[in-house]
Amino acid sequence: MRHRRLAVEGAVEFAPEVFHDERGDFASPYQEHVFAAAVGRPLFPVAQVSRNVSRRGVVRGVHYTLVPPGTAKYVHCPAGRVLDMVVDLRVGSPTFARWEAVELAADTARAVYVPPGVGHAFAALEDGSVVCYLLSREYRKEHELTLSVFDEELGLRLPAGFGPPVLSERDRQAPTLAEAAARGLLPEYTR
Repeated sequence: MRHRRLAVEGAVEFAPEVFHDERGDFASPYQEHVFAAAVGRPLFPVAQVSRNVSRRGVVRGVHYTLVPPGTAKYVHCPAGRVLDMVVDLRVGSPTFARWEAVELAADTARAVYVPPGVGHAFAALEDGSVVCYLLSREYRKEHELTLSVFDEELGLRLPAGFGPPVLSERDRQAPTLAEAAARGLLPEYTR
């Protein structure tokens, strides 16, 4: 399995080898020894596994948590294809407000580690795209915050020809980075 550090401090993309034969394919999107070597410690204790299914054109996020110490995520796409985006929202981080996008797809079995305090969003590129998350904390609606994926200061870009995005009401009404900062709704960076 290969890995590479993303433009966001602490975020890492993992690309396992995919083995194909006449039956289909096989891949391991998570391998403990590779994760530990890349991140410097083993994967967090998994408190919850979640998944969603989205049709083409759906955009979810930018989602993050503040509640100490935030929620780490290990994300992969076992069906379909998404453009996965990680955004550094940690005040004081050397990569604050930087972001990077990675295409996750069933045929590549790539995965992304999203550290606590880093925002996460994705755009579904195909109908039936499934995104699975390993979470370091159980999901609590009241702890999850969202920022506008269309915030010009962040400059996130959807793929050319993506079409009109489909968002939840909450994500459509999400504040900008500046508005969240003014309200004290951004996490603090810790090493």
